[in-house]
This record gives sequence, C-alpha cells and structure tokens, in this order.
Amino acid sequence: MGQKTNPISNRLGIIRGWDSNWYGGTDYAGKILEDDKIRKYLNARLSKANISKIVIERTLKLITVTIHTAKPGLIIGKGGQEVDKLKVELNKISNKDVQINIFEVKRPEVDANIIANSIARQVEGRVSYRRAIKMAVASAMRAGAEGIKVLISGRLGGAEMARTEMFKEGRTPLHTFRANIDYALAEANTKVGILGIKVWVCNGEVYGKRDLTPNAGVNANERARSAEGRGERRSRGGARGGRKKAANA
Repeated sequence: MGQKTNPISNRLGIIRGWDSNWYGGTDYAGKILEDDKIRKYLNARLSKANISKIVIERTLKLITVTIHTAKPGLIIGKGGQEVDKLKVELNKISNKDVQINIFEVKRPEVDANIIANSIARQVEGRVSYRRAIKMAVASAMRAGAEGIKVLISGRLGGAEMARTEMFKEGRTPLHTFRANIDYALAEANTKVGILGIKVWVCNGEVYGKRDLTPNAGVNANERARSAEGRGERRSRGGARGGRKKAANA
C-alpha cells in the first residue's frame, strides 16, 4: 500500500496533520474549491519564493493563510508592502477577511516541494536533468536527510520515446507509518513536452504522540528559538557585568 498511495495522505492522523483545517458545514465543496483557488494563485504569484506548503485555517469571518517559504523576505517586501497587496488580492478570491502568516523553512535542502520545484526550474532552463537531480540528492544528504528518492519521467534528453529514471540514496521506507516521509510532485514544461518529477525525502522516524494541529511543530520551534535567544542575551549580559566588576576590582 505504501508504494501505491501518496505518502502524505497515507500518514494523515498518524504523524501528519491536514493542510486545510476547518469545519465544512453545508458548503463543504465550496470551501474546498476556494482553498484550491487560493493555493493555485499563491503558487503562481509567488513562484520564485520557494514555497514549501500553504496551510489554510478558517473561522466564521476570517481565513488564516500560513505560507511556509525558504525566502520570506521576497513575500513580505519592503516594509510589508507585498503582504498588504497579497491580502487585497486574496480578499477578491474569497470575499472574506484574510490574515497572512509567513514562516521560514530553515532547511530547504530536505523539503520535498522545494527540491522538486528547483529541479523542474533547472530542467526548464536547459540544465542536464542528471546534474540537477544529483546535486539535489547530494545537498539533501549533506543537510541531514536519512534518504531521498527522485523519479523523473517523460521524453528525457529530447528522446523520441518517453522513459523513467530513478535516483536514490539512503532509505525511504514507504510502508513504515512512523517514518517521516515528505513527498512532492512537480512538472517541468520543456520544448519536447512535460517532464514529471517526484521526490520522496525521509527525515527520520517519529515516536510517541504527535501534535497534529497545523503549524504545531513550527510554533514549538519558534518558541524554542526565542527561549534560546533570551537565554543567550542573559548570559551575554552576565558576562559583561562580570567583566565590569573585575575591572573595577
């Protein structure tokens, strides 16, 4: 089963949470369609911002869109101007108030979406697909991934007949539900046709109970980073105070 199904949907409710988090009610289909429009628009509008995922949460009158990206500065813009423009544009799609949160992806080298889109853009720019994939695999393993697998299919190298090639390193256990497998599919539009690129990245295994609410891991990391920063500032202040006392003595 792990080989056939999408690794993300296969782990929903076990180690993964949903990227759309709201109560459907009577207009369930309309909300799903609206979410799809928002995601497609943001992916097209922010194609250069290395978007990892878009999490959508809803209340009665507010839509909260959380964008996970490797380049937050590109989305925020000078003095937050770009975010304000984005809010106005999303208001037109949904006819509701939109709040935008932006989180930085600290390790884009092990994010399947960013890897797949990066390979696709390189292939579109006439870079050899083998070179692009091997560089992505090497950088993912250097960044601490347990394993990575990349599958590319289509008219590779402009060949007459379409074929499939796979590149892999390390382990990607698709049947193990506790294995944290990140998966993405991207398409490269070349002059000989579309090439499909699939990426699986194994980021270790998850043990114990996990908080499945959207952005739970991100919030915890942010809290940990801010706590570390506070501790570091205190220790620096203490060190400076100690030096002053020593100088006075």
